[in-house]
Amino acid sequence: MMRLFAMALAVVGLSGCASSVMETYVGQDITDVVVRYGPPIHSFEMPDGRIAFQWQDVNDIFVPMTTTYSDYGYGGYATTTGGYAGSYSCVYTFYTQANSQGSYTVVGFEQPSWDCE
Repeated sequence: MMRLFAMALAVVGLSGCASSVMETYVGQDITDVVVRYGPPIHSFEMPDGRIAFQWQDVNDIFVPMTTTYSDYGYGGYATTTGGYAGSYSCVYTFYTQANSQGSYTVVGFEQPSWDCE
Protein backbone atom coordinates (compact mmCIF):
# COMPACT_ATOMS: atom_id res chain seq x y z
CA MET A 1 0.00 0.00 0.00
CA MET A 2 2.87 2.38 0.78
CA ARG A 3 4.30 1.73 -2.67
CA LEU A 4 0.99 2.77 -4.27
CA PHE A 5 0.90 5.91 -2.14
CA ALA A 6 4.51 6.75 -3.07
CA MET A 7 3.76 6.27 -6.78
CA ALA A 8 0.71 8.50 -6.54
CA LEU A 9 2.79 11.23 -4.87
CA ALA A 10 5.46 10.91 -7.56
CA VAL A 11 2.88 11.28 -10.33
CA VAL A 12 1.45 14.38 -8.65
CA GLY A 13 4.92 15.83 -8.11
CA LEU A 14 5.99 15.26 -11.71
CA SER A 15 2.82 16.65 -13.21
CA GLY A 16 3.43 20.14 -11.82
CA CYS A 17 1.00 22.41 -10.13
CA ALA A 18 -2.18 22.56 -12.22
CA SER A 19 -3.47 25.71 -10.54
CA SER A 20 -0.23 27.54 -11.44
CA VAL A 21 -0.71 26.56 -15.09
CA MET A 22 -4.39 27.55 -14.98
CA GLU A 23 -3.48 30.93 -13.47
CA THR A 24 -1.41 31.77 -16.58
CA TYR A 25 -4.59 31.72 -18.70
CA VAL A 26 -6.45 34.36 -16.64
CA GLY A 27 -6.87 37.40 -18.89
CA GLN A 28 -6.36 35.37 -22.07
CA ASP A 29 -8.94 34.26 -24.62
CA ILE A 30 -10.43 30.80 -23.96
CA THR A 31 -9.29 29.76 -27.45
CA ASP A 32 -5.72 29.75 -26.08
CA VAL A 33 -6.78 26.97 -23.70
CA VAL A 34 -8.58 25.11 -26.52
CA VAL A 35 -5.49 25.29 -28.74
CA ARG A 36 -3.36 23.76 -25.96
CA TYR A 37 -5.76 21.16 -24.50
CA GLY A 38 -8.37 20.53 -27.20
CA PRO A 39 -12.11 21.16 -27.01
CA PRO A 40 -13.78 21.17 -23.59
CA ILE A 41 -16.05 18.32 -22.53
CA HIS A 42 -18.69 20.76 -21.18
CA SER A 43 -19.56 24.45 -21.30
CA PHE A 44 -22.49 26.09 -19.57
CA GLU A 45 -23.77 29.48 -18.43
CA MET A 46 -23.47 30.36 -14.75
CA PRO A 47 -26.28 32.31 -12.99
CA ASP A 48 -24.08 35.45 -12.95
CA GLY A 49 -23.61 35.39 -16.76
CA ARG A 50 -20.14 33.85 -16.83
CA ILE A 51 -19.56 30.82 -19.05
CA ALA A 52 -17.79 27.83 -17.51
CA PHE A 53 -15.66 25.54 -19.69
CA GLN A 54 -14.52 22.14 -18.41
CA TRP A 55 -11.78 19.74 -19.45
CA GLN A 56 -11.34 16.21 -18.15
CA ASP A 57 -8.06 14.33 -17.72
CA VAL A 58 -8.24 10.58 -17.06
CA ASN A 59 -5.07 9.02 -15.62
CA ASP A 60 -4.25 5.32 -15.38
CA ILE A 61 -2.21 3.82 -12.54
CA PHE A 62 -0.42 0.49 -12.83
CA VAL A 63 1.49 -1.07 -9.92
CA PRO A 64 3.34 -4.25 -10.89
CA MET A 65 2.96 -7.48 -8.97
CA THR A 66 6.07 -8.72 -7.13
CA THR A 67 6.54 -12.29 -5.92
CA THR A 68 9.28 -13.27 -3.46
CA TYR A 69 10.20 -16.94 -3.07
CA SER A 70 11.72 -18.32 0.13
CA ASP A 71 13.15 -21.84 0.38
CA TYR A 72 14.15 -23.39 3.70
CA GLY A 73 15.32 -26.73 2.33
CA TYR A 74 12.26 -28.61 3.52
CA GLY A 75 9.77 -26.48 1.69
CA GLY A 76 9.21 -22.89 0.94
CA TYR A 77 6.62 -20.32 0.30
CA ALA A 78 5.92 -17.45 -2.03
CA THR A 79 4.74 -14.00 -1.06
CA THR A 80 3.05 -11.84 -3.67
CA THR A 81 2.47 -8.11 -3.20
CA GLY A 82 1.24 -5.31 -5.41
CA GLY A 83 -0.63 -5.87 -8.58
CA TYR A 84 -3.00 -2.97 -9.02
CA ALA A 85 -4.54 -1.28 -12.03
CA GLY A 86 -6.86 1.66 -11.70
CA SER A 87 -7.62 5.14 -12.86
CA TYR A 88 -8.71 8.51 -11.60
CA SER A 89 -10.27 11.47 -13.30
CA CYS A 90 -9.63 15.19 -12.89
CA VAL A 91 -11.94 17.96 -14.09
CA TYR A 92 -10.52 21.43 -14.72
CA THR A 93 -12.92 24.40 -14.93
CA PHE A 94 -12.23 27.87 -16.36
CA TYR A 95 -14.70 30.74 -15.84
CA THR A 96 -15.03 33.28 -18.65
CA GLN A 97 -16.80 36.51 -19.63
CA ALA A 98 -17.88 37.50 -23.14
CA ASN A 99 -15.43 39.86 -24.85
CA SER A 100 -15.65 42.34 -27.73
CA GLN A 101 -14.14 39.84 -30.22
CA GLY A 102 -17.18 37.56 -29.94
CA SER A 103 -15.28 35.08 -27.81
CA TYR A 104 -14.65 34.68 -24.07
CA THR A 105 -11.89 35.92 -21.77
CA VAL A 106 -10.75 33.72 -18.86
CA VAL A 107 -11.56 35.54 -15.61
CA GLY A 108 -10.94 32.71 -13.14
CA PHE A 109 -10.83 28.99 -12.53
CA GLU A 110 -11.92 26.35 -10.06
CA GLN A 111 -9.09 25.27 -7.74
CA PRO A 112 -8.28 21.62 -8.63
CA SER A 113 -8.53 19.00 -5.89
CA TRP A 114 -5.22 18.12 -4.20
CA ASP A 115 -4.89 14.87 -6.14
CA CYS A 116 -5.26 16.74 -9.45
CA GLU A 117 -2.65 19.40 -8.72
